[in-house]
Amino acid sequence: MTNNANAWSSLEEFRDYARDWLEANCPPLMRSPYSGGDDIVWGGRNPSFQNDDQRLWLERMGKQGWTVPTWPKAYGGGGLTNDEAKVLKEEMQRLNARPALESFGISMLGPALLKYGNETQKTEHLPKIARGEIRWCQGYSEPNAGSDLASLQTKAEDKGDHYLVNGQKVWTSYADHADWIFCLVRTDFEAPKHKGISFLLFDMASEGVSTKPIKLISGYSPFCETFFDNVKVPKENLMGELNAGWTIAKYLLTHERDMIGSGDLGLSLGRSVGEFAATSMGVDDHGRLNDPITRAAISAHEIDKAVFQLTVERARDEAKGGGLGAASSLLKYYGTELNKDAHELMMSCAGSAALEWESERSNNGNLARSWLRTKANSIEGGTSEVQLNIIAKNILGLPKLG
Repeated sequence: MTNNANAWSSLEEFRDYARDWLEANCPPLMRSPYSGGDDIVWGGRNPSFQNDDQRLWLERMGKQGWTVPTWPKAYGGGGLTNDEAKVLKEEMQRLNARPALESFGISMLGPALLKYGNETQKTEHLPKIARGEIRWCQGYSEPNAGSDLASLQTKAEDKGDHYLVNGQKVWTSYADHADWIFCLVRTDFEAPKHKGISFLLFDMASEGVSTKPIKLISGYSPFCETFFDNVKVPKENLMGELNAGWTIAKYLLTHERDMIGSGDLGLSLGRSVGEFAATSMGVDDHGRLNDPITRAAISAHEIDKAVFQLTVERARDEAKGGGLGAASSLLKYYGTELNKDAHELMMSCAGSAALEWESERSNNGNLARSWLRTKANSIEGGTSEVQLNIIAKNILGLPKLG
């Protein structure tokens, strides 16, 4: 049987194929949750692998097209239907198989390229994203353009056969590790601020691009300041129409918010909140947590999490493979609150040991650092206040004040 979206007569036949393929091809070390951020494969020109199983898993999933199962085969995807992709996800969960690749190219740029990119851009970039051969970062926020993103001032001047880009971005996730950037630039300073923005793609190795990591309260530096000093960007790297980048930017943000809000919540340490609590606090003869108050709090959290995951599935089914639109704001808002709640519970379960910052026992303070990192969840990808405004206007239909 070949990997063809039309080769299976039923979902159950595809399930049998996916189960057999995963059993035969998923390496042993890839049948476990991530142990931490360093355990994630991001791909790129110079990818980092902690072991041969990571490399092998990416190669096999990339060749199969299952790093991006619903993308067209012509662009490196698996060509699966949405229902088949759900079955694949279920079978991976059954095997406890982790994703072979995490990528802003997959979760953000890819969907935008599929919708707005020209054929040359699709064939150039999408297969590399699918195989993990290129790593992307996002050039959106600026020092004076955060929630009011349309106020951005990074400019791209038309120089005939290229644009000359000057300006600064901030909070650029993993910019110091990225190969390329998808970047919002101002190309018309006379037009209303939302209408003078364009969407450029360019190589981070271009002359004039530099980055400076920003150390966070967690002690880590996943974000950067990114500077552009007379960076030459070929005209063919303009995605979509000139001065029409805001439409692309908004569409991409719906996918970013979906990614932030509906990730594997509460699993930053490779375990669910309940599993973490059982290890930290101990259980009684019936396998229950000894503390009934904590047990009730975790039960409520797990119920909320299950309901939320069903809501995510319903929203994606209703979107039928397209963008989630305003629903992404709902998922982003509630998902980030759920994630913060999960880490608060784990900190409570661990007691004073949760505050360890540098020790082998605490894995270099992973719990405390992860807990502090979640504080940014309600800011990145659009603040919670912005999301609530979108929900009020576009989902609830509430009138504007004033």
